[in-house]
This record gives sequence, structure tokens and C-alpha cells, in this order.
Amino acid sequence: MGVNLRDLIPEAVIRVVNDLRELKDKVVAIDAYNALYQFLTAIRQPDGTPLMDSKGRVTSHLSGLFYRTINLVEAGLKPVYVFDGKPPELKSREIAERLQMREEARRKYEEALSSGDLEAARRYAQISSTLTNDMVAAAKHLLTAMGIPWVQAPSEGEAQAAYMVSVGDVWAAASQDYDSLLFGSPRLIRNLTISGKRKLPKKEVYVEIKPEVIELEQLLKALGLTREQLIDVAILIGTDYNPDGVRGVGPKTALQLIKTYGSLERALRTIPGANFPVPPGEIRRIFLNPPVTRDYKLEWREVDSEKVKKILVDEYEFSEERVSSALERLSRAMKALRQPSGSLAKWFKKG
Repeated sequence: MGVNLRDLIPEAVIRVVNDLRELKDKVVAIDAYNALYQFLTAIRQPDGTPLMDSKGRVTSHLSGLFYRTINLVEAGLKPVYVFDGKPPELKSREIAERLQMREEARRKYEEALSSGDLEAARRYAQISSTLTNDMVAAAKHLLTAMGIPWVQAPSEGEAQAAYMVSVGDVWAAASQDYDSLLFGSPRLIRNLTISGKRKLPKKEVYVEIKPEVIELEQLLKALGLTREQLIDVAILIGTDYNPDGVRGVGPKTALQLIKTYGSLERALRTIPGANFPVPPGEIRRIFLNPPVTRDYKLEWREVDSEKVKKILVDEYEFSEERVSSALERLSRAMKALRQPSGSLAKWFKKG
């Protein structure tokens, strides 16, 4: 879920990307689990049923991954997907709560389906989305066949992506969550894998979702905080490692407390009855010094069309005509992507 910093981010530091081609030549590290969950949530039948093959295996995530990645490459982006590894021990409670929430959503989905309430059924079905190990393995297999690089993080994928941006191998981290900024990514792109028209929940209203770029340095300057203090604000609000945060403390109050007292420890002394079961220093260390790997190679290879067809058409029963047409687009785009395009400096140009 990540920490919700949206209410604290001034509009002035958000750069809206009106056309994906504005990000041409940029290398972007995409939070793979985040993107796959988005595809599982969005790509469904009217009653909430995901796309499935004749064996009952969910294929929504593969459909989203395949076609959305092609759109990104056609726009000139160089995507690399970063997969989560073993979560920190402090995240165990959040993971357990997510599982419980999905089980409850499944129960409500069945009830809504039985009563004929398709709107509610779809809503609960989206909440109940589950990403299995087999689904993740299939996604990696597909990316390899498409010629798209992926990186296996030792722990949090967003921490790995942030590291890759900080050392200059990647221009930005891409995720719906803001945690990449807490992990120190100089640049975050939101809405990259969900841009386009989206229906608002419970309304027959569609809105245009556009990618947003947030620069960490600009954000810290606008808020008058250091990165460590931004982490303290997040801990007060609640993170994946302390989901409850501090009772009664919302984003704006948390910001004011840290700006007034300078640190989380000092701020906590001023909050009557503040119950904080997790040592703040442990959470802070996860964000400041997370486990990452330096053992990765970013290469965009030639598309193996036959292997892609074997996965999508032969194994998961996708339409051969649609896949073949999409592969032609991907092959052209990847060929253009792999052409020399000037110095590396161009890839990492700010803006």
C-alpha cells in the first residue's frame, strides 16, 4: 500500500506528462508488483471476473504487461521492471492485514454477485486481486521473451529502483506509491502504467489519468524538510512497517510536528498517550539503508517473437492475430530503441 503523501505534495512540484513521448530515451525502473496488481485490478469483465484461459488461470496481468509495455516502448521509453524480494520482518503485519482484507473482499464479491449487484461485485473483485508466484514467474518469462530487462530485488522493489536511480543507471522510478521517494529516489513517476481514461468508483464518470513526475529535491525544498525528516513524517502518518501510525495524526499535522520539533522522537514526546510499538529507528533504517543488489545488467534485446507466441498463444490462449499484430509493433519499437541515440547524458537529462 505504501505511505500516502499525496496531501503534502504541492501542485507546483508535480510535472504532468501530457504525452508519453515527452519521456523519450528515458530509462525507467517500474515497480513490477505495483504494475501487475494494477493490471489485475483494471483488466476485468463487467462482473469483476479477470481474464482467464480455459484452465481457469488468470491472464489479466500478462495482457496488461504485454500491451502496456509495448505502448511505453513505442513512445521511446526504456522500461526495466523491478520485482520484490523478501519483505522486511516489520512488514509482516501489513501483509497479514492485506491477506485478510482480500479474503473479506472475496466473500463480499460472492454476495454481490449472488444479488446481481455487478458494480459492487466488480469493486470487491478488484480489492481481492491476488498475485501468485506462478503469475510472477510467467511475467518474468514474458518480459525476457520481449527483450525487456528485469531485476530481482533482494527485498523491497521500490528500494532497488530508488538505488538504480540514485547511481544514475535509471532516470526515474515508476510506481503508484510514494515510498520510492522515502528510499531516496531522486525522481518518481506516478500513473505511468495506468495513464488513459479511467472510470471513477461508483460513478459513470471517466477522467483522464496522466503520468506525473515528482523530483525529490524540489519536494524537500518546498516542504522545508530533509529526507530524514520526510521519513519521520511518513512514520507518523503510517507506513507498511507501522500501518497505524500515530492515532489522530494526519499528513498535515505530521508535517507541522516535524517542522516544529525537528525529529520524530522529539515530536512523540509532545503527543499525549502516543503509542508507538515499533522503534522508530528501525523503520528509519529500512528507508535509509535498505538491502539492494548491484548485480544487474540493463540490456534491451531483440524480441523473440516465437517465444512470446509460445507463452501467450500456445500456453495462455491469447488471440494469435492480436499477439502477432502487437509483436510487429514491439519489434519495430525495440529496433528503434536499440539504435545509438547520442551520449548517455541525453538519457539522464533533467526535465
